[in-house]
Amino acid sequence: MQLPAAPDLTDLAHTHAGPMHWLATATATAAVVALAGLLQPSPAGTTAAAAPRPAAAPEAAGAAYPLECGGGPRTVAKRVSGDLDGDGNPETVAVVHCEAGSGTPPSGVYVLTRGKGADAPARVVATLVAPDQHRSVTELAVRDGAVLATLLGYSSLDVPRCCPDEKEQVSWRWKDGAFVRAGQDEARGA
Repeated sequence: MQLPAAPDLTDLAHTHAGPMHWLATATATAAVVALAGLLQPSPAGTTAAAAPRPAAAPEAAGAAYPLECGGGPRTVAKRVSGDLDGDGNPETVAVVHCEAGSGTPPSGVYVLTRGKGADAPARVVATLVAPDQHRSVTELAVRDGAVLATLLGYSSLDVPRCCPDEKEQVSWRWKDGAFVRAGQDEARGA
């Protein structure tokens, strides 16, 4: 038994792709990809509406600090930001001191929150270290909702103001509507 000869496939109309064929194929592929993108399920745990973004951290430069510099300028020496009270919006912690020509001026450490109103400057809501405590701040950080700082101070009035002889690692954490301080004194002469 002899099998009929196979047809010559090069003569079939659908095997010759022309420009219109490729254009139709590209259009159909693009439509499928676009439709698939629109029909994607939302990620787990989210709703159709986007969650509100937290506000930006308060700007330290424009705040009114409770620091008397005798008419001289103030300096924001350090600033860090983080959510300290768990409300989802960051606060700013600023180390501020009066500008001095020599010596080590005492620092104030202040917690700032956003001012009321869109254009209102940041406002001081807590003083963690008052300048009258005669401390300088060398390190400042916010980690896991706590403010961490290294404070330098003086053991007596006889110690020159250029050369603090006490060093203390402290932290503050928001608890029951206030910042609670924890610290550990290090040996004198640090």
